[in-house]
Amino acid sequence: MTTPDDGTTPLAVEHAGPPVHVDRLRRRTVAVLAAAQVLGGLAAGSVVSVGSLLAVDLSGVRAWAGSVTTASTLGAALGSLALARLAVAHGRRRALSTGLALAAAGAIGIVLAAVLAFFPLLLVAGALLGVGAAVTLQSRFAATDLSTPTTRSRDLSVVVWASTVGAVVGPNLVHLDEQVARLTGLPPMAGVFVFAAAGLLGALVVVQVGLRPDPLDVAGRRSGAPGTRPHVPLRSALTTLRRHPRAAAAVVGVLTAHGVMVAVMSVTSVHLEDHGGSISAVGLTISLHLGAMFAFAPLMGLLADAVGSRPTLVAGLLVLVLGAAVCGAAGGDHVAVTVGLALVGLGWSAATVAGSSIVSGAVPRADRVAVQGLSDAMMSLAGAGGGLLAGVGLQVVGYSGIAVAAAVVGLLGATAVVVVSRRGGRTTPTG
Repeated sequence: MTTPDDGTTPLAVEHAGPPVHVDRLRRRTVAVLAAAQVLGGLAAGSVVSVGSLLAVDLSGVRAWAGSVTTASTLGAALGSLALARLAVAHGRRRALSTGLALAAAGAIGIVLAAVLAFFPLLLVAGALLGVGAAVTLQSRFAATDLSTPTTRSRDLSVVVWASTVGAVVGPNLVHLDEQVARLTGLPPMAGVFVFAAAGLLGALVVVQVGLRPDPLDVAGRRSGAPGTRPHVPLRSALTTLRRHPRAAAAVVGVLTAHGVMVAVMSVTSVHLEDHGGSISAVGLTISLHLGAMFAFAPLMGLLADAVGSRPTLVAGLLVLVLGAAVCGAAGGDHVAVTVGLALVGLGWSAATVAGSSIVSGAVPRADRVAVQGLSDAMMSLAGAGGGLLAGVGLQVVGYSGIAVAAAVVGLLGATAVVVVSRRGGRTTPTG
């Protein structure tokens, strides 16, 4: 039978096949998405730790340090809109699988760019690899398709947390670059993207095999509506955000957190290298940063469920501001920069988990995927802007100037979240 989506979990829902036990499918979906995140996370760590250095090496210009991160986040922005459209029309499995295939092609393209020493190819491949980030973003929302209000933050945070393994291991794969170069003849810094490609292809297999039946289709039938439908125009998602201030405030918070985080992170590896940091030391710093971003996500989910998503979102932004300030005051102190960058990651985690949970719960189900896609696209654009400005700013105001500016933006974002949220009153989240 089909049960209205009233926030409870029905025992079973009919779909094209046998009846589905929704709560069991919810748990399995979260597990499948988490497994895919473990494998796909290798790519994110590779871009962060090696992308900036490879960009400077191939271009010969320090101002291009943030270019691969920028290309990647632009790819994620465009990919988020396209994958949301694909999810609405054909379900989560088709959307996530397509994104993973494109990202794997991007990882292979970066290896070719290093072999050919061709900088433009590096940027194109970086944009394709960025579609993998769009998959990561959509996966956290996919985890909430079958959630109830009491499990939404927790389910979302588990998928975010699963990125920890790949994100922390990815930057440290630079240790194997020398061995890979000897075995394959690849240039330095290219080998890490071989591992990224393998991880993305593994994630593709996991999603293709495990995400059946499609959770978005089942969720739609559970609420008495078709699980997939024709494309929802972008303007419809914008209209929905204007009508739901709580969701709009959450999007502002997520955008702020991501833009600030990318701006500081994208130039940290170059800053540390300028102050004598080895590539291994840089990889460790980035690993700790990414670990702070992802490893504490379940705690952030529990916190959001316990004290509320909006307080958790604002607190996360303030922690992020503190981290940026520490980075700005650190100078060439490697340890201080590492501590500051870890705080930036921790603040990002709280803001992203709490903000994404609000976005998933504060708009009607019929408009949810379109709003999620728009939020992901704007989040990626914020990251692209942060990375681009940071790369140029490194030449103009230096690393400390970038970090201080990021802290100011974070404070403004936290203020905006509070102000915009108040327009929404005490609107009850939808199921």
